[in-house]
Amino acid sequence: MIKRHPKRLTALLAAVLLGGGGGAFAVASLAPDISDVAVRDVVEVVEPTALAQQIEALDARALRLFRSDTIRATDTVEALFARLGLSDAAAAAFVRNDRDFRTQVMGRAGRLVSAEANAQHGLERLTARWAPDNDGEFRRLVIQRGPDGRFSTRVERAPLTASTRLGSGTIRSSLFAAVDDARLPDDVAVQVADILGGRVDFHRGLRKGDRFSVVYEALEADGEPMRTGRVLSVEFVNNGKSHTALWFQEAGKKGGYYSLDGNSLQSAYLTSPMQFSRVTSGFAMRFHPIHQTWRAHLGVDYGAPVGTPVRTVGDGVVDFAGVQGGFGNVVIIRHNSSDTTVYAHLSRIDVRKGQSVSQGQRVGAVGATGWATGPHLHFEFRVNGRHQDPLTVARRSEGQPLTAESRPAFDRLASATRLKLAAAASVATVARVE
Repeated sequence: MIKRHPKRLTALLAAVLLGGGGGAFAVASLAPDISDVAVRDVVEVVEPTALAQQIEALDARALRLFRSDTIRATDTVEALFARLGLSDAAAAAFVRNDRDFRTQVMGRAGRLVSAEANAQHGLERLTARWAPDNDGEFRRLVIQRGPDGRFSTRVERAPLTASTRLGSGTIRSSLFAAVDDARLPDDVAVQVADILGGRVDFHRGLRKGDRFSVVYEALEADGEPMRTGRVLSVEFVNNGKSHTALWFQEAGKKGGYYSLDGNSLQSAYLTSPMQFSRVTSGFAMRFHPIHQTWRAHLGVDYGAPVGTPVRTVGDGVVDFAGVQGGFGNVVIIRHNSSDTTVYAHLSRIDVRKGQSVSQGQRVGAVGATGWATGPHLHFEFRVNGRHQDPLTVARRSEGQPLTAESRPAFDRLASATRLKLAAAASVATVARVE
C-alpha cells in the first residue's frame, strides 16, 4: 500500500481543482465562433389599425381636466370657477345654492377644492376637503354630475393618514421667518418653541446663523396635507450649542419629549402662555409707561394683537376670573398649594372660577383692558405669594426619567432619529419620507 503525506494529498487536491477550473475555462473558450452560426431571417407582415378607426377611438375617449386650488376669504363661486378653469353656468348656480358648500366651504380660507372638468370645461365633479376637529378624520364634500346631467351633493368622513416629513432651516431674523423660508408649516415653529423652550430662549436668545433640523408628521386627506401632526424629533443649534428632542412613549404611559441621550424635557409648566409672541417687558426693573416712575416689573409682558389666544402654562383650577383693578379682565389659576399664575389685560375670558384646566388650554385672549397702553398680555408666576421669573420656574421643573425597561427601545429609536435628523439637515426644503 502506498502511503501519501497529508500535505502532498492537499497539494494534489488543489491541483485537481485548479485543473478543473482551467478545464472549464478551456471548454468555454472552445465554443463555436459567432460568425459560423447560421442566421435565419423571419419576416412577418404587421397590419396597423386603420387610421379612421384610431381617430374614431380617440373621439370616443372622454377627455378629463383636473385642477386644484384653495378657498380665499373673499371668493365668489364665479371667482373660484375661473381659477379652476370651469365654464359652466348651471353648475355655478347649483354650487351657489348648495347649503353644504355655502356653509362648509365658501369663506373658509385655505380649504382645498379640486375640480374634474370635461373637454368643454363643464363641471363633472367638485371635491372639497377639510379637517374640522382633532379626531383623526377629515370631511370630504363631493358635488357630482349624474348620468342625467343633474348635480348631487354628499358629505363623507374618512380617516386622515400620517406621513413623515423632514425639513431644516437657518435663523436670519426669527424662527417663524426661518420656517417660512424652509417652506415648513407655522405649527412646526410653535411646537419647536414649546418643546425646547426650557433650553432655548426663543424670544431673546436667538442668534443669526442658528440652525434647526426637524422630523414631523403631516396629516393628509387623499394625499393632500390637511394639518401638521406631532413634531417627532428636532435638533436646534443655538449659539453653537446643540439641543435635541424626540417624542417617545413608554408602553401604558403618557408620551413625552426627551433629549437623544435620554433626559426628559417635559416640564410641569410651559415657558410661555402664548404659542409664540414677542416679549415687550421682562421680569426686571422698568420705567412704568403710565406712572412714569421706575418700578420692579413683577411679570412678563407679551405683545400681540387683540384676540390672540392665551393658554394656561400648567394644569390647575381657576381661582379667579373677572375684573380686578389695573389688571382689567384677569384670570388667576392655582396649580398646587404654592404655585399660581396670572393672565391680565384680557379682551375676553374663556373660563370660570372653580373650573379645572389642563396645560395648554385656552383661558382667554389678548386685550388692552385695565391699565394698558396697548394690546398685550401681562403674565405673572407666584410661588407662595412671591413673584418669580416664569422662565426660571419652567426650566427647573423637570419631567420623569426613563425606566430601565424602556431604555433599550428608546436607544434604538434615538439611533434611528440621529440618521433622520442628519438627513433633514442636508435638505433645504421639505422632503417626504415614504
